[in-house]
Amino acid sequence: MQNVTAHASEGINLTCGMSGNHGFIFTLVPVVYGFNFVIGVVGNSMVVAVIYRYMKLKTVANVFVLNLAISDLTFLITLPMWATFTATGYYWPFGSFLCKACAGLVIFNLYTSIFFLTALSVDRCLAIVQPVRSRRYRTAGYARVSCVLVWLVAFALSVPTALTREVYIITNETTVCGVLHSKDALRPKNLLLAISLMKSLLGFLVPFLIIVSCYCLIGRALLRSRHIQRSARPREDEVLRMLAAAVLAFFLCWAPHQVVHFLQVLHQLKVLADCSVLELIDTAMPFTICVAYFNSCVNPLVYGFVGANFRRNLLRLLCCAQRGVPVAHPSISSKMSALSFRASEALSLTAKGKTSSADGQ
Repeated sequence: MQNVTAHASEGINLTCGMSGNHGFIFTLVPVVYGFNFVIGVVGNSMVVAVIYRYMKLKTVANVFVLNLAISDLTFLITLPMWATFTATGYYWPFGSFLCKACAGLVIFNLYTSIFFLTALSVDRCLAIVQPVRSRRYRTAGYARVSCVLVWLVAFALSVPTALTREVYIITNETTVCGVLHSKDALRPKNLLLAISLMKSLLGFLVPFLIIVSCYCLIGRALLRSRHIQRSARPREDEVLRMLAAAVLAFFLCWAPHQVVHFLQVLHQLKVLADCSVLELIDTAMPFTICVAYFNSCVNPLVYGFVGANFRRNLLRLLCCAQRGVPVAHPSISSKMSALSFRASEALSLTAKGKTSSADGQ
C-alpha cells in the first residue's frame, strides 16, 4: 500500500484509501481464524503428547515432527489477536510490542515449517538413496542440532519483519498494525523489498526446489530397488507417505498467498501502480492468509490419516485419558511389563516345583 506520511497528530493519508475494506472480510475471516486456532491447538498438542509419551525422540523423523508441532503452537497463540484485529475493521488495540511480536511470529512459523519439512525430506532422501553411508549422520543427536540451527536461522530471518511493523493512526482514527510504504524514504523501501524477496525465495521457492529434488532422487532409487521386498521397509514407506502428504499440504496452503504476495512485491516496485490492482491484492490477501494459516492445523490431520503408527498411539492416549488412567512413560511401562512377566514366570516355576514335590511324596 502506497502511503504519504502526515504529522503524527493528523495521522496518515492513504494514496489509495483503505484498500480491502469490506464488511464480509471483517465477519468471515475472524471465524476462520477461530476455527484454525481451536483445531490447531488441539491437534498439535496431541502430536506433542503422542510423540513424547509413546513414539519417543530416538528417531530423526520424530524429532523434526515434534519441533514442527511446537512451531505451529507458538504461531497459533497469535490468532486470537489477528481475529480481533480483523473483526474490528483493522483496528489494533494491543500496542506496538504485540504488533511486532505477532507479525514476527507469522514469518517465523513460515520459515520453521518449510525448513523442518525440508530437513525431513533430506533425511528421507539419505535414508533411501544412501542408507549405509548416511547412518552415522542420521541420528537423534544430529537432528536436535539441526533443529537448533533451524530455530536460530528462522528467528534471524523473522526479526526484520518484526522491526518494520508498527502501529499507525490513519486519518479516520483507525489504529492499524502494518507497514508504512513512504514515497520519500529510500532505505526503508529497499529493506521492505528485501524482506519480501526473502519471504518468497527462502520461505518458499528454494526449499521447495530442494524438496522436489529429494523426491526425484527417492523415486529413482525406489525404481532401481523394485526387486527388494516391500515388507522389509514398511516403516520407511509410512514415514515417506506422511512426509509427502505434509509437503503437499504446505504447498497447497501457502502457494495462493505467495502468488498474491508476489503481486504485492510488483506493486512495491511500481510495476503495478494502479489503485484498482491494490484493491484486488488487499481484498484477496486476507483469504490467502486464512488458507496459509490453515497449514498449522492440517499437519496433525495428515499424521492421523496417513500415519498408522501415530494413529495407534493417539488412540492409546485417548483411551487412557477417557478411563482416567495415568499414562506412564514408555520406558517405565516397558520396565513394569518386564517385571510383571518375570514375576509370573517365577510363580509358575514355584507352582511346578510344589506339584512335583507332592507327586514324589
